[in-house]
Amino acid sequence: MIQNSKWIGILILTLMLSACSNVGIGGKQISVGGKNFTEQYLLSEMTAFLLKEEGFKVKQMNNLGSTVVRKALENEQVDMMWEYTGTALITYMGQEPMSDPEKTFQKVKELDAKRNIHWMNMSNVNNTYALAMNKDQAKELDIVSISDLADYVNNNPDELTMASDAEFANRPDGLPGVEELYGFKFGSGQIKQMDLGLTQRALNNRQVDVSVAFETDATIVDYDLVTLKDDKKFFPPYRAAVSINKNVYEKYPEIKDITAKLADKLNSDIMRELNYKVDIEGNSVSVVAHDWLVENELIKE
Repeated sequence: MIQNSKWIGILILTLMLSACSNVGIGGKQISVGGKNFTEQYLLSEMTAFLLKEEGFKVKQMNNLGSTVVRKALENEQVDMMWEYTGTALITYMGQEPMSDPEKTFQKVKELDAKRNIHWMNMSNVNNTYALAMNKDQAKELDIVSISDLADYVNNNPDELTMASDAEFANRPDGLPGVEELYGFKFGSGQIKQMDLGLTQRALNNRQVDVSVAFETDATIVDYDLVTLKDDKKFFPPYRAAVSINKNVYEKYPEIKDITAKLADKLNSDIMRELNYKVDIEGNSVSVVAHDWLVENELIKE
């Protein structure tokens, strides 16, 4: 009788451990990838917070190069990530740039469906090229758009100078393309070539009048710069959107509604401010992401 009781106890314990193990295996689990710059760290962290709030066990795979994390997504080593429509279309898919954000989104969605990757929730975060000026000078010269800049350069040749890295200064979808579409041209001596990280600093130091920039760059806030409106829509859209393995999406369709909370609220201005809090003020990515989500009532305190 004692022996039978012993085996009954072992059986019960085994069943209990098995049940616990199955709970762990059966729980909602997902991996979120991210590239190796601040904006991507923030998007990944905010997504992880939202998913955890909904009961997911989240593994973050950040600090990866663009092509590395893309390959990881294709190979199902990463389940989902925030990707940029322009990067996918031009870099990964080898297509020509498109100017319309929605058409770009639909195109990458169509092409990636063949790779078992689903796109959803395109945001208004647009990490594309821009032309920047010091806010006070732009106001003084009444320059709001690139068309305004073109008019000013044409009426005042050789007056304004521009900071650019070598790539943007020479590639067709960079400055030469901007000048062709908008009908103006900086003189050869008016373009100051330097590393991309130095262009806004040169602008802030009043060494140049115009600089190449990225829409969501924190230095735009730090240096009190203004980005000129691309009124003829030359620069292709680089909108942040969710790309996810189709099988994972079919398993957890609720992820669409969860990540839509970010896509619906974020835009380039907000993203720039969040980048500023990390890059310039030195706050941690986790704190900035958490505080913003709480402030916007997306997660509990």
